[in-house]
Order: sequence, then C-alpha cells, then structure tokens
Amino acid sequence: MKKSPFAVATAVVAPAATPNFAKDLYVANAARTTDGDLVTIQSAIDRNLKEYLTTKGPNEHGYAISTIEWSEKPGQTKVTISKDGQFATLAFNQALMATAPGPANPPPVGALPIPGQPAVPPPAYVPPKPPNAAGIPTPPVHTRGMIQRNPAPAQRPNADSGVDQ
Repeated sequence: MKKSPFAVATAVVAPAATPNFAKDLYVANAARTTDGDLVTIQSAIDRNLKEYLTTKGPNEHGYAISTIEWSEKPGQTKVTISKDGQFATLAFNQALMATAPGPANPPPVGALPIPGQPAVPPPAYVPPKPPNAAGIPTPPVHTRGMIQRNPAPAQRPNADSGVDQ
C-alpha cells in the first residue's frame, strides 16, 4: 500500500481564518491639509463606529493609513488602512454617494410639482407679532401737535405809538 499510486486523499486543513477587520468599513471623508492627510472611516453596520485617521500615525484604536490613492472625481478616492498587521483597501460607500445631494442631484426646494398641475410657490414669510404683556393695555400712539414753521415776528414798539421816550 505504501507504494501504490492510488493513495487516500487527505484534506489539507487551512489555518483558521481571522475575521476581516474592515469588512463593514468605508471611507466617510477624506481631506488634505498642510499638517497631513485626514480620513474618517465608518461602519456600515454600527453607525456609532467612527475612526479618525491621519498620516501622522495610528490612532488610539490601532488603525493607521497605509496609502491614499487620491482621485479628482468625487467618491473615487481609495484608502488602504492597517490594523494589527492586516491591510484593507476602503472606498466611499457608493450607496450613500448615490443618495447624497450634489451638483447633479440638487436638494429639493419645497414640494415637487405634480405633472399637469401648476406649481404653487410657498407662502411668504410673515414674522410673528410679539405677545402683549399680561393684561396691560397698549397705550395710544403719541402724536405731536402741529408746529408752525415760521411764527409771526414779535411786534416792536415804534415811535408813532405815542410812547414818550
């Protein structure tokens, strides 16, 4: 049996796969600054998981930026990160990019008109009136009396008035 060309096949046991630390992570934000590049990564499953990374070194949780492939197109930048000797390349979440307003998708202003019906503009803003103080009536409006523009000059005594000097 030892020399038989027909040997019993034995399965090679693969080492236990380590869980991919970045399977649910995506790039939420990437920026270039004079101090270095900044990247925010976020989890698609756990919304509370946000990691802020810089090119200066690993953060307090062990995440570090390995490389950044910058792109001029929005959402096309790719970031390679590392943690505990494992590497993963992350991109922006394309599902979120498709729903986010941008130059191609301007945010809606008011309600969209229904085809076949005229668009009704939103009502004009009317500021609220200040409330009246509790039980105190509003005083009447004070108006000033008419003031003469050029009053008649005061009469001066003249010599013909019969007054002796």
